[in-house]
Amino acid sequence: MTATATKTLTNKDRALALKSVLEAKKIIPAGHMEKWAKHQKKDWNASNAARVVVRAWTDPEYRKLLLSDAQTAIEEYGYTGPQGEYTVVLEDTPDVHNIIVCTLCSCTHWPLLGIPPEWYKSFEYRARVVSEPRKVLTEMGTDVPEDVELRVWDTTAETRYIVLPMRPAYTEGWTEQELMKIVTKDVLIGVALI
Repeated sequence: MTATATKTLTNKDRALALKSVLEAKKIIPAGHMEKWAKHQKKDWNASNAARVVVRAWTDPEYRKLLLSDAQTAIEEYGYTGPQGEYTVVLEDTPDVHNIIVCTLCSCTHWPLLGIPPEWYKSFEYRARVVSEPRKVLTEMGTDVPEDVELRVWDTTAETRYIVLPMRPAYTEGWTEQELMKIVTKDVLIGVALI
């Protein structure tokens, strides 16, 4: 009598099996997925957007270009590629705070923000932030004053948003590196304040 062992496959197991088949059939070259993963981790992250925001805070001409033609402004840094097209920058003001969501899936601007966080992809965030944004932000630890209007923007494959937060007055005289540290992915999505 023989026992048959059954194994529950994880998503990682399934992905590796698919990768093996694609490489065996020469549909993708060997090492392609590893190269892609390295590119995502190394080249696409929120420090790219932080660099753009800090320049907008310190260079009035660049800020003007970023708000009027974000794609051209961002291309100066080479932050382009898949999921990096059709960019619109949303400016926070003392009266308006912007928040980004993708109600259909998890669209973000990959070259500027990196891969979206897990909570951003959750059905709960996508469903609730459009109907009760202030409550969702409060639950995430962000209290926006009641007299500030909240605007929720639905990112799609055709329009990608990032938030341009207000520069805090206490940062006057800070270096670029110091400023970049306070511009996090959550701030750029609009669920956190500086």
